[in-house]
Amino acid sequence: MDLKWSLKELYDSFKCEKFQNDIKGLDCHIEKLNKLADDVCESHDGEKEKLERYVRELQDFSAYMEKLISFVSLTLSVESKNTEALKYSDILDQKRSLLAVFNTRMNKWISEIENIDSIIDSSQLLKEHEFFIKDIVRKSNHILSENEESIIAQMKNNGSTAWSKYKDLLISNHKVEIEIDGEVKKLPLTVVLNMAYSSNKEERRKAYYAEIESYKSVEDGVAAALNAIKGEVITVCKLRGYESPLNMTLENSRMDKESLDAMLSAMKESLPVFRKYLRRKAELLGYKNGLPFYELYAPVVEANMEYDYEQGKAFVEKNFRSFSEHLGDFAKRACDNSWIDVYPREGKVGGAFCAGLHSLGESRVMLNYGNNLGDAITMAHELGHGFHGECLKNESILNAEYPMPIAETASTFCETIVKKAAIKEATPDEAFAILENEICDCSQVIVDIYSRFLFESELFERRKESSLTADELKEIMLQAQKDAYGDGLDENYLHPYMWTWKPHYYDADFNFYNFPYAFGLLFAKGLYAEYLKRGDKFPKQYEELLSVTGKNMIADVTRIMGIDIHDINFWRGSLKTIEEDINTFLKLSYER
Repeated sequence: MDLKWSLKELYDSFKCEKFQNDIKGLDCHIEKLNKLADDVCESHDGEKEKLERYVRELQDFSAYMEKLISFVSLTLSVESKNTEALKYSDILDQKRSLLAVFNTRMNKWISEIENIDSIIDSSQLLKEHEFFIKDIVRKSNHILSENEESIIAQMKNNGSTAWSKYKDLLISNHKVEIEIDGEVKKLPLTVVLNMAYSSNKEERRKAYYAEIESYKSVEDGVAAALNAIKGEVITVCKLRGYESPLNMTLENSRMDKESLDAMLSAMKESLPVFRKYLRRKAELLGYKNGLPFYELYAPVVEANMEYDYEQGKAFVEKNFRSFSEHLGDFAKRACDNSWIDVYPREGKVGGAFCAGLHSLGESRVMLNYGNNLGDAITMAHELGHGFHGECLKNESILNAEYPMPIAETASTFCETIVKKAAIKEATPDEAFAILENEICDCSQVIVDIYSRFLFESELFERRKESSLTADELKEIMLQAQKDAYGDGLDENYLHPYMWTWKPHYYDADFNFYNFPYAFGLLFAKGLYAEYLKRGDKFPKQYEELLSVTGKNMIADVTRIMGIDIHDINFWRGSLKTIEEDINTFLKLSYER
């Protein structure tokens, strides 16, 4: 079986007739949309019919563009030097920037409709898209003039978008020089990052030092990209009248500051418990001054926790079925139909992600599989994203885009299913290893995410005055890690370069893509508690919840399950479940 994903469902190649025709047809589609804006914005006569026409044409165009953009971006994620993909990526960015005037004109026209509620109520099509339409009105205060929106969109092509591509090029082709078995080799960064999970302590240590040393050759280029992107974000925020980039992110995330503050406060309260776990893990591995950063993912017990891809695939599908056959069938379909790109290779970006292809009713999952339990769990996480898309596939494409915080819910819930089910059938050593792996993952999503939030907050604050050097970025990252991890980590062995390869800092449209992971974990913990209470009724309710995430504010989505995210006690309750796991881990670690 081919362990690279298939993109032929989109296009056979960049040279194929279908792709070439669709690229050439873009100008006609954009011209059609601009003609629509001319017709609609001429007056407010016939508002219902004009609004219906807008929704229908935007649906068609969104599906058309999704295929083109997905084919290019998915190709680049595994072939970062593909010259054709790079060429068409630039073309698509330029074409999309031409839509700025259309979007501005239509959004302003929609925000001016006085009796919008009665118009929406009079049309089945508009009623179906009520949230989408009213969300345009909600954001209308931040829309600039047609000329300004056009300038910003076009300048981004040579600004943040270009810098992001430059960073991807640097990191995806970055090699790490490391000695293995007496031979010095140059390995892709993704391969060396996977060594953090090795059962060999010396390999983990050498990989850490080699990785840190290797960044010196690219740190200035990556720092330049980060400065440029964040500088642009600050400028655009001011122009649009947002209080701050964080405020802009919250508004775009359909989430309020009260919810974020409640969650962050609960997370901060929980840090001492996580530090207790980290210090105990350090002791188990033979360290006295806290855990070195390179030992964060180290196994603490000898157990056969290796999972090659075939084992991992079977493991995930089996445990998904313990929740529902629908979830298990989805995982099988993804694996059987080459939706997954499995192993690391040169030119492939690091990490893992899932890309939804709503127009096809499918997803594509990128992994950098390293044949251990953590990789199988990552597969479950990414397939959880895919299942979220599965639950949305009958929705209009305009109702299928959900905000960042809710985006990590289904993925984290799937992780929890897999881990809980696995522990039940494991040997004592395996159960202990799985429990520790779960706590390790939770510490990343709570403690490390908190450090990333602190880092990005300080980065934005200092970037207001001037660009930052690579040394200054390293200094901020180290301080953020000290503030979050405290004495849980040995401060002599932190990671000053965590800002270089994490992709979340380099998208000008998605700032603070850190706290959504914590939101997803803790909301998923709350949902899992509900699953245990409701039993067989829950899977259907859960799928219904996921199906409406694209057309509700986050607080309204969570309220469907009776959860109030403004209440700090909800977040404390979810964190309490992790604390209970940590206490179990501590108890078992002393009994072993």
